[in-house]
Amino acid sequence: MDNVGLGRKAQALAEGILRRNGYRLLERNVRARFGEIDLVARDGNTLCLVEVKSRTGVEFGFPEEAVDSRKRRQLTRLALWYGKRRGLLEGPIRFDVVAVIYDGEGRLLRSRLLKGAFEAEGHLL
Repeated sequence: MDNVGLGRKAQALAEGILRRNGYRLLERNVRARFGEIDLVARDGNTLCLVEVKSRTGVEFGFPEEAVDSRKRRQLTRLALWYGKRRGLLEGPIRFDVVAVIYDGEGRLLRSRLLKGAFEAEGHLL
């Protein structure tokens, strides 16, 4: 399976993980000119921007390690843009990551939800 196919498979898996954990999915693949939010959901009263990361194997690190400072700044900027656009800046906003690891044949080895994976960078929310 190619990277695009694995990415789609990981996003579908992430949606299921969120639903099983009580989240309500609002939107997927929200695009701005400066980036994309994989999933937007509500966990109770909290607006959650969810980054989905997948890898085949861990020889280059765990998927969640790919959410580096550049990606965190980009997601913070996207959160501000999204919150302003939807009028949702009044309540709490959280950044979560769903990390998925597949084997070389595309079989799931591990998935995990990291609630509050990082704090906003570069801006105050």
